[in-house]
Amino acid sequence: MSNDTAIKVENVSKTFRLPHDKNNSIKGAVINFYRRKRTFEKQLVLNDVSFDIKKGEFFGIVGRNGSGKSTLLKLLAGIYSPSKGSITINGKLTPFIELGVGFSPELSGRDNIFLNGALLGFNRSEMEAMYDDIVSFAELERFMDQKLKNYSSGMQVRLAFSIAIRAKSDILLLDEVLAVGDAAFQKKCVDYFKKLKKAKQTVVLVSHDMSTVEEYCDRALLLHDGILRASGNPKEIAAKYRLLNLPTKKSEPETPLKLFGDVTIDKVLINGSDEVVVGENEELTVDITYTPKKTKKFIAAMSISHSDGNHVAYYDTRKERKIVGHKGESYRATCRFKANQFLEGAYRIDVDLYDDDLIYLANKPDAARFSITKTSPAKAGHFNLQGKWQIQKN
Repeated sequence: MSNDTAIKVENVSKTFRLPHDKNNSIKGAVINFYRRKRTFEKQLVLNDVSFDIKKGEFFGIVGRNGSGKSTLLKLLAGIYSPSKGSITINGKLTPFIELGVGFSPELSGRDNIFLNGALLGFNRSEMEAMYDDIVSFAELERFMDQKLKNYSSGMQVRLAFSIAIRAKSDILLLDEVLAVGDAAFQKKCVDYFKKLKKAKQTVVLVSHDMSTVEEYCDRALLLHDGILRASGNPKEIAAKYRLLNLPTKKSEPETPLKLFGDVTIDKVLINGSDEVVVGENEELTVDITYTPKKTKKFIAAMSISHSDGNHVAYYDTRKERKIVGHKGESYRATCRFKANQFLEGAYRIDVDLYDDDLIYLANKPDAARFSITKTSPAKAGHFNLQGKWQIQKN
């Protein structure tokens, strides 16, 4: 491994064994213990994952719940060992995974500071020197002589985070740290992020907040079902993550459409794929391939919905009424539009075909997906309204 590499992960897989026998009582545990054959189910959580992180890099790990992020972080921290592959760490690593591990609920906040500091490798004089800063950062001055069991969960996490950031380390593992505390404390976390980035500290960040990933990370990777789906530019990774989180539309609507089987939709592609990430100045091309079962006129339509579920646009071919389909022949309806008409985010396309009398013939919900990345500042809403303001004296 080169000297400028902080972490190297090579072909790492992690499998857990899940026992089929459930011990709901002491009797059941004894019986299962003496059974000759115990059955297990293997769960592959990570599958052949490889990447490296450079020294001084702010690196993001994103993915939906259950994608393997937490398992990967625990492998990096040395809590788990890989089932296959290898992980090499170049330097001292401090994980902020389970904040507050080692706290004693029967001790006061003050005593827990010294206890947790000792677990991080600090002696008492070092902890005394940083005690006031820890308490001030956590905003818990009035509570330090209370037992920890009387703290709220938010107070405990704030205290744990305030202690943890004092650790002397080459590499930090941060797991959703911005989810702790109230807005004021989160602002302190943001300032801490800025300090880390300015100091070129090696940081591995796991987060569901794509704005944080885009703002702070130099690179990022996307995990899905234990597989490394993509890595590279944080904005592109965030866009792919948003695509994964698009809600799917049911193939059967709540109020079923009465469809006449005069045509079949064979496939729908956007820029030659079923999903695509594009920049704000690129063009999108939607191709709808269909085969008529009767010779007649057809109208193709597409509806576009944002990841929040709101319908934001609709466009059909009624202006081009010369769409005639002959029985048994394959046709392709193509629509092109500029990405800059939409704001940054992920979108879903639903496709419908109907005849000149607006009778539905075929539909394909969630036919294609696209995500738009922008370099310009984020705006509210979904659509990029091309208006012009004029100010005059009334």
